[in-house]
Amino acid sequence: MSKTQGDDVVDGRRLRSERSRLAIVEAALALQEEGVLVPTAQQVSDRAGVGIRSFFRHFEDMETLFEVADGHIRDSYEALFLGGDRNGTLDERIEHAVERHGDAYESVSNMVLGTHAQLWRYEALRKNYARNQRGLRKDLDDWIPELKSVPRDTREAVDAIASFEMWNRLRYHQGLSKSSSIAILKGLLKNLIIDA
Repeated sequence: MSKTQGDDVVDGRRLRSERSRLAIVEAALALQEEGVLVPTAQQVSDRAGVGIRSFFRHFEDMETLFEVADGHIRDSYEALFLGGDRNGTLDERIEHAVERHGDAYESVSNMVLGTHAQLWRYEALRKNYARNQRGLRKDLDDWIPELKSVPRDTREAVDAIASFEMWNRLRYHQGLSKSSSIAILKGLLKNLIIDA
């Protein structure tokens, strides 16, 4: 076998390996988006069309898979929160921020719920979740710079009201519509920030 043929074989194996790895990551994400909040290695392997041995050749354990999957989609889910019209009165900016975050929470709901279900188990998920919480806090500062001068207790209350947990409570546990949830959160934030 010539050097070129040998290189082609190695390149072909590398490409197949990369395709399998990506299929595993995408299978895990698809399962979570569909509501399988805590997929198993076997479920992910089956969905990806690879054997369980192939799964563990690519990923040491589920934590490693979740860490790689987070890196794979981080830019896309962070982009859901960014942007939007950040000009206008305080009232308008609060309204736009709540609407933007509500839309984003709707898009990532199952991913966040899956993360919540496994925070106790995986250090990588705890680190990623903490990073995301810092990012959300910074994003609120960008929407509402006035938050930098409110008392600490008020700021903590704002973060709680603007959180996914509050959104999920209104939407899932209380069964409210998206528009009702937005209206409630806008009202709470306006009262809290304006009175500060």
